[in-house]
Amino acid sequence: MTDSRLIDITDRIIARSRASRAAYLAKVEKMRSNGPARKRLSCGNLAHGFAACGTSDKEALAEGDAPNLGVVSAYNEMLSAHVPYGTYLDPIKQAAHAVGMTAQFAGGVPAMCDGVTQGRDGMDLSLFSRDVIAMSTAIALSHDMFDGVICLGICDKIVPGLIMGALSFGQLPTIFIPAGPMTPGLPNAEKVRIRQLYAEDKVGRKELLAAESASYHSAGTCTFYGTANSNQMLMEIMGVHLPGSSFVNPDTPLRAALTDAAVHQLAKITSAGNYTPLAEIVNEKVIVNGIVGLLATGGSTNHAIHIMAIARAAGVLVNWQDLNDLSDIIPLMCRIYPNGLADINRFQAVGGMGYLMRELRAVGLLHDDVKTVMGEGGLAPYCKEPFLVDGKLIWRDAPSESLDDSVLRPATKPFSAEGGMKLLKGNLGRSVIKVSAVKPEYRKVTAPAVVFHTQDDMQAAFKRGELNKDFIAVVRFQGPKACGMPELHKLTPSLGVLQDKGFKVALVTDGRMSGASGKVPAAIHLTPEALDNGPIGLIQDGDMIELNAETGTLELLVSAAELKTRKHAQADLTASHEGMGRELFAPLRATVGLAEEGATVFTW
Repeated sequence: MTDSRLIDITDRIIARSRASRAAYLAKVEKMRSNGPARKRLSCGNLAHGFAACGTSDKEALAEGDAPNLGVVSAYNEMLSAHVPYGTYLDPIKQAAHAVGMTAQFAGGVPAMCDGVTQGRDGMDLSLFSRDVIAMSTAIALSHDMFDGVICLGICDKIVPGLIMGALSFGQLPTIFIPAGPMTPGLPNAEKVRIRQLYAEDKVGRKELLAAESASYHSAGTCTFYGTANSNQMLMEIMGVHLPGSSFVNPDTPLRAALTDAAVHQLAKITSAGNYTPLAEIVNEKVIVNGIVGLLATGGSTNHAIHIMAIARAAGVLVNWQDLNDLSDIIPLMCRIYPNGLADINRFQAVGGMGYLMRELRAVGLLHDDVKTVMGEGGLAPYCKEPFLVDGKLIWRDAPSESLDDSVLRPATKPFSAEGGMKLLKGNLGRSVIKVSAVKPEYRKVTAPAVVFHTQDDMQAAFKRGELNKDFIAVVRFQGPKACGMPELHKLTPSLGVLQDKGFKVALVTDGRMSGASGKVPAAIHLTPEALDNGPIGLIQDGDMIELNAETGTLELLVSAAELKTRKHAQADLTASHEGMGRELFAPLRATVGLAEEGATVFTW
């Protein structure tokens, strides 16, 4: 039986979304077709569409009535996670042919690696790349020759962008096919130790590079539980992956079998008797299930933005209060780095998604009356995991017990009774904090502000030895309007060093932290941002700030009368708007919405 508290939160989302959801579904209904979509094309249109196809595909597309599947891929060689996709197209086509269908590569979408651009100018394009990916997906599908969609994407902004774009074609059945994580490398504890030693200038670049290379060492997703692996969890718990497929390593027989099975399953739900369009899968209850998964696993803070944008693409209106209230009732069941020392392979080995979803389902903390790519059967198929037996793909029940309760625990005996994210609010606005990796003794900080306009300024102050004290770093003019809301990943090692020295430190910013943000309390995504005349622009060095993750409080301890006398800070953002292609993104900076609404340029 579904928990009444989950029902109450979901019901208010449904009520809030009634008009927008109805408008979305009406739009989708207009785009549905009877029979193959290509039948609407003129002979000239269709001839262009299959001009380069082989003879048999050409005949099938010209004369047949079988569905045609469109593949949208984020393959490139800059993302280790996406490198395996370079060989996926032929097996996908073969799998489609095996069930009497055709498949075409519809188009590629841009995909940047945040690990490469982290702390660099290119990171200013990162968040906006999500909306560009959504638009690129729409361009790929706009040929209107497709009856089903295969999305190949894994990492940070890419999966949210793909599903946002696919939801604009919500009349089409859609499945996401993952490629899996790389095998374990350097232990996470050792990687953190070397990073902090480098921040303290105790080891050199050679030692740091050796540690990083041992951590990120092959094709596949990075093994920590950042945004990329949070994306994979999200797609599975929302029912657009095959069950148990998220965290199977690349280049294995099981991985190949799951790819074939995904194509066959898409073919099944594309056929008339089992037609299951994406718009019918992604509804209010599925969005709530996604948030539940994020909280139960201690997932990436980036999804406090991305889930909001994905939901709006389906006409569903969710906000940070919903996330906060769900966090109050969802148990934290996982300890995966940066919330622990285990990597995603360990999570998979000790029980994985099948165990997690079965546990949450058993205590009524997932909506089971949902559609998935597996059809009408709710989440029961997702409580199983895949195996190859004599070359045949089968699913078995997930383990009845976790094989390591330091990594994965039952819903009834979690690491914490509450999930990993909270809403902070007060006279500075509204922000999100991830507490799942923050020890309880660090969750309350009242200290003087030290104000910076870039993360490089803070790094320089750290290296000069000016930050050996209790303080709250205020890093402003980092919001989407100001400079595209880059991740401030470079701050994590420095603040971690200071916290380890015994200083009470925290971060307040209108920017983002990495999906790997961890042990230092960080009030992020603060809205309204500094460039939008947010109160963060009034803070001065030495002002006392109270950050309390227990009470959900973020307060500037300055009187309202004093604040009225202050003028908003100004910043020269020229350097963040030019070079590395950033001038091309000026229209996006000018039109982007609030972080709590998904920081998107779209008005759904």
